[in-house]
Amino acid sequence: MKRNLYKVVALGLVFSLWSCSEKNSQSTNMEPASSILDGYIQVTQAQFDQGKMTLQGLEEKPFPTIINVNGMIDVPPENRVVVSATRGGYIKTTPLLIGDKVSKGQVLVTIENPEFVTLQQQYMEVNEQLSYLKTEYERQKTMVAENITSQKSYLRAESAYKTAVATHIGLAKQISMLHISPARVAKGDITSVATIYAPISGSVTKMNVTKGSYVSPATAILEITDNDHIHLELSVFEKDIMKIKKGQKIDFKIPEASTEIYKAAVHLVGTALEDNRTTKVHGHLEDESDNNFLTGMFVDAAIATDSSFAKALPSEAIIIIDELPYVLVLEQKQDDTYYFNQQEVKVQANYGGFTVIESTDAFKPNTQFLTKGAFSLLGE
Repeated sequence: MKRNLYKVVALGLVFSLWSCSEKNSQSTNMEPASSILDGYIQVTQAQFDQGKMTLQGLEEKPFPTIINVNGMIDVPPENRVVVSATRGGYIKTTPLLIGDKVSKGQVLVTIENPEFVTLQQQYMEVNEQLSYLKTEYERQKTMVAENITSQKSYLRAESAYKTAVATHIGLAKQISMLHISPARVAKGDITSVATIYAPISGSVTKMNVTKGSYVSPATAILEITDNDHIHLELSVFEKDIMKIKKGQKIDFKIPEASTEIYKAAVHLVGTALEDNRTTKVHGHLEDESDNNFLTGMFVDAAIATDSSFAKALPSEAIIIIDELPYVLVLEQKQDDTYYFNQQEVKVQANYGGFTVIESTDAFKPNTQFLTKGAFSLLGE
């Protein structure tokens, strides 16, 4: 029994020694990412090349003053239409749904009302009387010129004829507003249905009625929005409005939909303050075609105003550790080894991928910074 126990212990020692030798062999084959010696972070040339690291000095870069504002995606007033009826009636057909695309002149809804028949009937009656009244007016005119009839009879005929003409024109206009042809009505083609057509091309964004519902002239039946031309409608506070000028660049994003930064420019600046002490700034997008923006989307925007030059580094070179910004400064290079010193810095604004560094006098003019790969070293 003891002999078997000795065998088990011996085998365990053998396996333990073999495992340790394997681990040591693997560790010697794997080259460390970096090492720290005498307070410096050391990086070999092989590690530098493998990590695609880069060195760069401080650069003079223009940094604009940024005004952060909020707003929304909107369209010009002529690109949004609320469709209503010129006369009340009952909805007979509503073939559209929200999101449907419509073309200018396309049928939207049809409305039915017996009053439409009465209106056309009155037009037909006046139209039939007009020929007789005109003939009588011309006859009375000739007779009064020859002193055959009295002036009173002539004036009565003139008044009747001109009144009929005015009524005829007015009824024709009312019928035309219902998109019913007066010429067809004059031939006896009377209908109780009026058609409403699309005044612009676009998409249906609101549908407020259903088949059979009654609508009055004040009822908003549906809304059409044309998104072919969209713009930014930004709200700028009173304290910042004097800094905003036409042509200034705008960076904006849709925080609820994407982290991508889009470009625009100031086109119009409002001339009156609203109750909340803001005014509207109208911005035109640089490229509207490649993005599927929707009217009403909330935007965060940054308007670039006056600019000044400052010394900066690529934002990628600055690493935040415990809420403090650090950079890696190249102290020296010996043979194939780089020696970096981790140094805390004070930073200001960032713009266009660069960050302003304060107190740059602490660095020599030819100081080199690790601008790419610093995160992998300081994060270890």
